Amino acid sequence: MQKTHHINSLIDRFGRHVNYLRVSVTDRCDFRCQYCMAEDMTFLPRAQVLTLEEIHFICQAFVELGVQKIRVTGGEPLVRKGVLGLLGELGCLSKLNELVLTTNGSKLGQMAANIKSAGVKRVNISLDTLDKEKFKILTRTGNLETVLQSIDAAVRAGFERVKINAVVLKNRNHTEVTDLVQFAVDKGIDISFIEEMPLGVISSHDRADVFYPSHLIRQDLAAQFTLTQVQDKTGGPSVYYQVEGANTRVGFISPHSANFCSQCNRVRLTAEGRLLLCLGNEHSVDLKQVVRAFPGDMNKLKQVIIDAMQIKPEKHEFNLQEQPIILRHMNSTGG
Repeated sequence: MQKTHHINSLIDRFGRHVNYLRVSVTDRCDFRCQYCMAEDMTFLPRAQVLTLEEIHFICQAFVELGVQKIRVTGGEPLVRKGVLGLLGELGCLSKLNELVLTTNGSKLGQMAANIKSAGVKRVNISLDTLDKEKFKILTRTGNLETVLQSIDAAVRAGFERVKINAVVLKNRNHTEVTDLVQFAVDKGIDISFIEEMPLGVISSHDRADVFYPSHLIRQDLAAQFTLTQVQDKTGGPSVYYQVEGANTRVGFISPHSANFCSQCNRVRLTAEGRLLLCLGNEHSVDLKQVVRAFPGDMNKLKQVIIDAMQIKPEKHEFNLQEQPIILRHMNSTGG
């Protein structure tokens, strides 16, 4: 009988158990969000991107090594041709507890029911503003109405939880945090506020000038909502609060104001097959090279993944005052 790997297979030098894999299935996106990428982006040639079969094979290895949660991201994952089939295959991995998806909502409306059927339990949808004009400016190409319809479609599809993610920038959308929470309450969904992460060189704004920390958002919300912190963790860095009298939870992801590295339980697979051990560092291992040099060799792949845990750094070194040391944009990293 084949030996079953347990959760202890992926432990880094600091004793952290890695049980969460974020998978970017494409670096391409139909939006050009200002904090995520430059307006004029160059995308990877197709041959440099992992095939869907390679992605499935790598995910299978991770699950057999003890990963219990996989989040499919991009770019925008739903622009990748064949992604529904991949979701269905990942949803069938017997030891995987949770398959989740992050999307910008541009294509979710027509695909929500099929995504749910494929085995996706939860969806996160990016929504930084409820103002149509501001949405167009922030995303450069997006249509707010399409995203709002997608949120309704996701609620109708019956996912375990639907959540919106908002990156808050001072003097861009920080005055909307109360409206966004009210929107989430009205829809019966969750919301997370995210401090901007300094990935990639951008020209649209000075990151230090627009930084708006989580504690100020909580302060703003206190005027209208009573928030009670809950211990519930979804395997991510969010600190969650329950909105009194509602089904909505409000999460805060605070890479600057409340460093969460000591609890880090995740690694990322980029669209080009790099295993990224930390969002804020360049420590990585080229898994594409492994699966192409040793096709079908699961044991070889697993050993490379296990060994990679030894280069997972202790923490990120984000500094809003300096040009980013991380030159890759968020779309190529996987949200």
